[in-house]
Amino acid sequence: MIELLNSARCTGCNICVRVCPTNVFAVVPGQPPAIARQHDCQTCFMCELYCPEDALFVAPLADACQPADDAASTQPRHAGSYRAAIGWGSGRTSTAAQDGSHALLGLVRR
Repeated sequence: MIELLNSARCTGCNICVRVCPTNVFAVVPGQPPAIARQHDCQTCFMCELYCPEDALFVAPLADACQPADDAASTQPRHAGSYRAAIGWGSGRTSTAAQDGSHALLGLVRR
């Protein structure tokens, strides 16, 4: 589920609004988008993947969210971590070659 939007990192590009398949976000003129319908989030990670600023944090297990390293911050330290893990973004290396899930197809076809 979409957990946090780091307004300090967000540039207001509204890409997350456009890519969200369940219309979770609301455009707020002159400000970062609002998480308006959090209960509609399907944890698809599209918003976090497409956010060029790593300003979003989607958590399949919200209880696992850990606070930031900076004790004064309320943002989790892993905003954009899914995007980084798969290698999306400038200066990152794709991890697609490490994905072994294609081997499962071979098991099904046998």
